[in-house]
Amino acid sequence: MAVSTTKSDYWRGVRDGTPFILVLAPFALLFGVVATEAGLTLAETMGFNVLVIAGASQFAAVSLMQENAPILIVLATALAVNLRMAMYSASLVPHLGAAPLWKRAVVAYLNVDQTFASSMVEYERRPAMTWQAKIAYFFGVSTPVFPVWYALGFVGVAVGASIPPALALDFALPIAFIAMTAPLLKTLAHLAAALTSVVVALALAWMPSGLGLLVAAGCAMLVGALVETMQERRA
Repeated sequence: MAVSTTKSDYWRGVRDGTPFILVLAPFALLFGVVATEAGLTLAETMGFNVLVIAGASQFAAVSLMQENAPILIVLATALAVNLRMAMYSASLVPHLGAAPLWKRAVVAYLNVDQTFASSMVEYERRPAMTWQAKIAYFFGVSTPVFPVWYALGFVGVAVGASIPPALALDFALPIAFIAMTAPLLKTLAHLAAALTSVVVALALAWMPSGLGLLVAAGCAMLVGALVETMQERRA
């Protein structure tokens, strides 16, 4: 297959990133509502949205704040949830490592679940892409994602109190992660890690301050690495 121009790669990224709006919209609205209920001001909520841009860790931090958890627990939990971004970044290095520093810095800022998952699927599907084409695609996926996250987070703060609970906006969080994760479960190591995280998280649901999720994440990474190592040795 011929390598397309960076312009076409960009617009393909926009096309592939647009469906994420369906789950990001209620997700962003919900964060605005939850942050307001936790006592954050509009400026604090938008600062959280713009500087952190990590929905899962933002929800975890705000939830712990509502439970009056110690600040160290809040920070440690948010950091642990966001450790997946370090793994995302490492996975992108073979694809985007040749890009100039400023472009890699922008990618680091825009590197979230949606942009990473969509880009990795595309890079594996089209291995002949140049790093320029890969960067263009990544930026294309980001284009519809981030304005929606910022704008609807603001709307959530502004009109959150008037959103009826019957709308159940919290459905967006699990659906978003299922939609992003499922296409990436291609190997036995991936499946083993996913199954481990589910089993351990459910078994440790009784632990306070979401600590069970941290333990589940660590166990999942360990099991995935062990399975992958065993497969490599057999090969």
